[in-house]
Amino acid sequence: MDCQRSIAEAIAPLCGQTVEEILGWFECPKNSEMGDVAFPCFRLSKSLHLAPATIAEQLKCKLTLPCGVARVEAVSGYLNFFVDTSAMSMGVLNTIACMGDAYGGSSVGEGRTVVVEFSSINIAKPFHIGHLPTTAIGNSLSRIYKMLGYNVVRINHLGDWGTQFGKMLCAYEKWGDRPISEYNVRELVALYVKFHDEADKDESLNDEARAWFHRLECGDERAVTLWKQMTTATLKDASRVYDRLGVEFDSYNGEAFYEDKMPAIINELKEKGISKLDQGATIVDLSEWKMPPCIILKSDGSTIYATRDIAAACYRKNTYHFDKCLYVVAYQQDLHFRQFFKVLELMGKEWVKDCVHVNFGMVSMEEGTLSTRHGNVVYLDDVLNAAVNKTYDIIMEKSPDLEDKKAASEAVGVGAIVWNVLYNSRIKDTSFSFAKVLNFDGETGPYAQYTHARCCSVLRKAGGFDRATVDCAKLDDPYSCALIKALDAFPEQVAQAAEKYEPYLIARAVISICSAFNKFYYEQRIMADDDATRNARLALTDATRQVVKNGLMLLGLQAPERM
Repeated sequence: MDCQRSIAEAIAPLCGQTVEEILGWFECPKNSEMGDVAFPCFRLSKSLHLAPATIAEQLKCKLTLPCGVARVEAVSGYLNFFVDTSAMSMGVLNTIACMGDAYGGSSVGEGRTVVVEFSSINIAKPFHIGHLPTTAIGNSLSRIYKMLGYNVVRINHLGDWGTQFGKMLCAYEKWGDRPISEYNVRELVALYVKFHDEADKDESLNDEARAWFHRLECGDERAVTLWKQMTTATLKDASRVYDRLGVEFDSYNGEAFYEDKMPAIINELKEKGISKLDQGATIVDLSEWKMPPCIILKSDGSTIYATRDIAAACYRKNTYHFDKCLYVVAYQQDLHFRQFFKVLELMGKEWVKDCVHVNFGMVSMEEGTLSTRHGNVVYLDDVLNAAVNKTYDIIMEKSPDLEDKKAASEAVGVGAIVWNVLYNSRIKDTSFSFAKVLNFDGETGPYAQYTHARCCSVLRKAGGFDRATVDCAKLDDPYSCALIKALDAFPEQVAQAAEKYEPYLIARAVISICSAFNKFYYEQRIMADDDATRNARLALTDATRQVVKNGLMLLGLQAPERM
């Protein structure tokens, strides 16, 4: 990347473009025989009134090659630059060695704050496979922004309010047989399912549920106590899953937290003439923007989640002074976010431009959609356990002498599930099946983790190397060069992942590095007889270990040293 900037700085003054524009035009030749960096001269045809081939020849004659570039060729309207492989290798290896765990990051976010809302589980509901995408994507984005120097605030916006709690309270009062503190979430879900089964036969239960939620809204001691106990039980259950996933939060402020903050929002909307009454409900008319009205208050005077989201956004801006606020929520809520973002804009909150809905595809069961109401759920804990158990069986078969097989199984099994979510663009829908998720072949998390373990194994057997005397001229073979290029590209992929909110770019970069290393491993004898060659190849192996570890960390995976 440093070499590209040097080339851009050399080209820019010769063609009247900025360095940043030139950097944006560079291409990476698919065939290494065509160079390491290609500059398409047709980009300049309009401004220079010349054919691309002519421009290429003229620039070649005028260019002073920057340090680190061995030569340049003009071919079919392109300038193809060939990097001095020894200089490039030395630069990449030194940078990785100096930055260590920070390689791939930067200080671009220094002094800036990013709020990331993700996971957002529901109280007294299961932590199921449908929560995995938001949890994995949000966790990864939080880690990416932190590595880029941002102050990151991770928020679990709990679904802890609404009419469903009236149903839960009603169900517990009718069928609960012991204190809520003795219930786990699965037992609470069973009560919820029973309520719906019974309500289908007796509609009066819905009236009782509404009455219970009204008691909760009014601060009834019995209702509030039961609600708090359900919240405690849910978070206790969820914390176990979060620990396994390596996920942490800075705030668990859910919908209930904003109950006392909504009156000010409602009054502001009225005072500014933004809201109006419509059949008893308070709404913001969004027909001018081809959207349905955003309901602020229902006809019975109760609020809905749009009102709470508006209050939450204002609270977060005033509290965290964010430069960016990300909402990692499924694409089914696209309309909701467009509506409440537009309401914030109408309120004059110019900072709404910094609010981003990071949407993603839905997870469905192969045999149907997930539904807590009907008990059709797959608990995430069960999925993780199945992956870990299968991993343990594989380790027992292939590495029976491995120490601490349980720890390795946990790292690899959980990593396989998370990787499955993050390896493709987040917008794709996923049809979940154990057979697919637990497939350990191909471009998977276990493959990346095994590559890291292989690097560690090589370094252990070598007993170390002398970093101060590394001769990068010994890394001029095509396999070493391909690996070094993959390592060099990693920081740019991290930056792109943050810019596009796409962790899969990092997963793909990690696979590129692992693939290049394994070709290098099989084609080049790392423990060569020649001391200088062995030393250089060990340095490259160590650099690979470091960058794969960093990439796995950004995705939320562990990097086992033994597998």
